[in-house]
Amino acid sequence: MSLHGTAAHLALAGPARSSGAELPPLVRRALAAAEAHGFDHSCRPEQGLLIRTLAQGAAGRIGESGTGCGVGLAWLATGAPPGVQLVSVERDPARAAVAAAVFADQPQVTVVHGDWTELHRHGPFDLLVLDGGGQGKNGGAAADPVRLLNPGGTVVVDDFTPATGWPPLHEGRPDTARLHWLEHPALRAAELRLAADLSSVVGTRRHDAPGPAAGA
Repeated sequence: MSLHGTAAHLALAGPARSSGAELPPLVRRALAAAEAHGFDHSCRPEQGLLIRTLAQGAAGRIGESGTGCGVGLAWLATGAPPGVQLVSVERDPARAAVAAAVFADQPQVTVVHGDWTELHRHGPFDLLVLDGGGQGKNGGAAADPVRLLNPGGTVVVDDFTPATGWPPLHEGRPDTARLHWLEHPALRAAELRLAADLSSVVGTRRHDAPGPAAGA
């Protein structure tokens, strides 16, 4: 989740100047819910545009951690082809209820109340967006892309400050969370700069990466 992501969407005030296209109706609906409930940690518009584009390539299932009030999920649902199922997990019960109401008329979308590990019951995924748990940031556990992605599937980890050298730094020290994804042996990953102050790591699961152990 991004600081002031909801406000960044609202600042567009109609047409998304960065893309030349209006915010999709479902994104507007989720944005209104986030504003009404005082939730300002939605994804940034730049991230929304990225994940909408990546969702267009999904064939079966999309997963997300950190639903919030559903702004990022709305970008994903807008991009997803017909027949693709979307599952998003939100640990806060009030926000999970708000997001579920936003998508009440979207049968392909499921909002689950729980922490990010609930995704294990719904994968593997063609696209996995880690926006609230499973990122490996701040000492938290990192999701296993081999367990949660189909071969060739894509994981997106957002809310980084663009690196200016190698290794990437966080608070003056090597950014271990970012390095985890960039150097993961099961992924081919790269950092994408989305704005002067925002980047995401995008990785594709290698087809030759071993699958999870039996019973995992």
